[in-house]
Amino acid sequence: MSVIQSIHAALSNTAWLFFLIIGLWGLFRAIRGQAVSGSYLGAAFIGQMIFVVQTVLGTLLWLGGYSAGIQRPSIHLLYGAFALVFLPFIYLSVLRGDDTNRAQWVLAFTTLFLFGIALRAISTAA
Repeated sequence: MSVIQSIHAALSNTAWLFFLIIGLWGLFRAIRGQAVSGSYLGAAFIGQMIFVVQTVLGTLLWLGGYSAGIQRPSIHLLYGAFALVFLPFIYLSVLRGDDTNRAQWVLAFTTLFLFGIALRAISTAA
């Protein structure tokens, strides 16, 4: 289980860094007046898959009893669940397939918010 714990910790660093990069990229695109591109949506999908893998690993750790070392495990799980559903919610409910510049602004701020959520989830696990 310590291998899973190490992968979960390393992937959490990947998550916040990845969402910071695509958030800044999204802001750059939005400021330039560009619409959402397939490349940007693909990057957002990859970020979402990072959260899916994190959830699977975190669930394995939780089922294995490794959540005892976390000070506030319920808050950590809450951040993880929120990170898992927030991007699909924004895309499916708010944007509804919109790919204009407005959607680029929304996705840029969404990914930057997920950057913050990833950092917050890490801080609750420490």
